[in-house]
Parts: sequence; C-alpha cells; structure tokens
Amino acid sequence: MTYDPTGHLLLTPVDREAPVRVRRLRQLGFGDRPDPAFDEFAHKLAEVTGAPFSMVNFIDEHRQFFAGLHTPSGMHTGSDLGAAGDGGVSRFMARDHGYCPHVVVRRKALVLEDVCDYPRFAGNPVVDEIGIRSYLGAPLIDRTGIALGTICVVDTEPRPWGRAGLETIKSLAAELIEQIHRREDGRI
Repeated sequence: MTYDPTGHLLLTPVDREAPVRVRRLRQLGFGDRPDPAFDEFAHKLAEVTGAPFSMVNFIDEHRQFFAGLHTPSGMHTGSDLGAAGDGGVSRFMARDHGYCPHVVVRRKALVLEDVCDYPRFAGNPVVDEIGIRSYLGAPLIDRTGIALGTICVVDTEPRPWGRAGLETIKSLAAELIEQIHRREDGRI
C-alpha cells in the first residue's frame, strides 16, 4: 500500500504482477474488447446473486476493462471511467476506482456488505461518483498461477452477502476459469 502526499492511504494496492498479467491477457486475447461469452457470464452472475451490476474484469497497469458486463439497463458504452453520460455504464474504469484491484493483488475473494463500514474502502471514488455501496468479488487465477482479473457483483444498496455469497462467487470464478482454459485449449 502506498501513501498520497497528504499522508492518507491510497486506495489501490501496488500491483507487481501487472506486467506478467498483461502479457498473459494478450496471449489469451483478453482485456481490450467486449466478449459475448463474458457478457453472458456476467448476466449469469447477476441472476445467481440477484445483483443489479456484474462484471468479468481484466486489469492492466492503468485500468480495468469489463470484458463481460451486466447492468440493469443493459446499456454499455466504450467511454472511460465509471458511469457514462447516456445512462449506460462504461467498459473501462481507472485502476484506482473500485475494489477489484485489491482482489487481484490479494488473490482472495472480498466481501463488502456495506463499503461505508470499511474506512479503507469507503473513500473509493466509486462510492461518491457511481453510488456503489456493496461489493462481492473473486479473483480469476488461471493454470499458470496468474490472477488475470476478477468476477464481481455490486449494488447501490448495502447487501448481506454472507458466507453463502462468498462461496457462490468463488465457485463461479472457478467455473469461469475452467471455461477460459477450455477456450485456450480449443475445446470451445
């Protein structure tokens, strides 16, 4: 974790694995364009968890890319950073916005039933700019041991995800990794 000039904790952890991750994402052909299979998986995430927003998220050195995205309105745009002006949600977000970079660096699932209960996370720009109040995410760790990104669901209201939510998101992450491996092996 690093500090800003005012002495406050920065919200984004140092990610030493980013260059290796970017090479692996390029090898797989992920991280720079929407993918219908990932959109379908994001829709499944939303259905299973009852969350209004869900993502399949790949992270590079500077930004997050939602290769799979489900929103209540179904609107997605290509513009940068968070909510898009036309009522859609962007496929791109700065690396220092949101909670997925923490999941990737920690390599562990993260449950935030109310982000405002956690000083480390409550100040994240997505709270004020987008209105995110709860988060549930798990890393996508592939067969090479690289955390490619995450799957996650978010809500604008606090949500009691609990242990059941944690087990669900971890199980779904394992399912998507298996799908990624089948695709890489040419079985899809």
